[in-house]
Amino acid sequence: MTNLKNHIERAKQFADSIGATNPIILGPMAGACPVGLSAAVANGGGTGACGALLMKPEAIHQWAEDFRSQSDGPFQLNLWIPDAPALRNPEHENQICSFLGQWGPQVDADAANGTPPDFSEQCEALLEIAPPIISSIMGVFDDDYIARIKAQGIKWFANVSTVNEARLAEAAGADVIVAKGMEGGGHSGAFDPDSARREAVGLFSLVPAVVDAVDLPVIAAGGIADARTSLAALMLGASAVQIGTGFLRTPEAAITTSWADAIANADPENTIATRAFSGRLGRSIATKYALAMESSDSPKPAPYPVQRGLTQAMRDQASKDNNIDCIQAWAGQSAKLAQELPAKTLIQNLWEEMRLA
Repeated sequence: MTNLKNHIERAKQFADSIGATNPIILGPMAGACPVGLSAAVANGGGTGACGALLMKPEAIHQWAEDFRSQSDGPFQLNLWIPDAPALRNPEHENQICSFLGQWGPQVDADAANGTPPDFSEQCEALLEIAPPIISSIMGVFDDDYIARIKAQGIKWFANVSTVNEARLAEAAGADVIVAKGMEGGGHSGAFDPDSARREAVGLFSLVPAVVDAVDLPVIAAGGIADARTSLAALMLGASAVQIGTGFLRTPEAAITTSWADAIANADPENTIATRAFSGRLGRSIATKYALAMESSDSPKPAPYPVQRGLTQAMRDQASKDNNIDCIQAWAGQSAKLAQELPAKTLIQNLWEEMRLA
């Protein structure tokens, strides 16, 4: 086993390869990556991120323009690979609507009929913006798009949740693998939504297995929020760490106070892996609504994005009311390690602790 200094040096070299001065990358959290947060992370030597899942092309362009006006640092733009069209069940959806009426405004099944942003148009926007990094989750891009990414000299980071997914991403041409453990907050990156829960793997097992399985740099994500967890990931073979929940208590994240307070007080067992909010498995604070939705007496969540559409009104109202019971309060199992500091200070302190360890 090599010593810690060698792992730190490998991480420094990786950071240099992507234009950063430290190997700490902001997780691309859709809806929770305001420009100010990403710019602060990049200005602190790390790498910013935008989870562009729900953004139309013009909004993605605006985000990148605003970021570049505030920072010269690197950033990634992230997209979900679309699932197959969801199978709709009107009777089941009506049962969910009745259940949701106990937690927020009354909704009907039409709430799930919205049209998401066009994926191909989002992909074109990313190429027009030409960020240093384009990242994928829930699958891999098609061969033609991958070739176009590479032709522009853009790095492709592929998020995976299993060793097999890592092998598939490497075969497809990924430049870097982001291995996200089941501890992580937000959505699981599983390529197959039906196997996400069964194949969930903890980071301590996932990172070394992926490092051994592929010949690419590996970024560790999930349950990382301080110098101890970051160094552990480097010792397991990761070349960098990606942190999401660990930045959510910074003022730049601008999340609701009830969500931030819940993160500050959450022990690992106070989070839950649930499909209650979107229909895709994700880890959140174990709120009253999430726990109720997981009960055997409640209707099973509809598939993504049907469930997301049905819960939209509840989630919006909860955020307006600062009501933690029904907020989509994504959080990883290391949530309590998140610090209430400016993001630039947080990332600089974290890297200094890592280097001096």
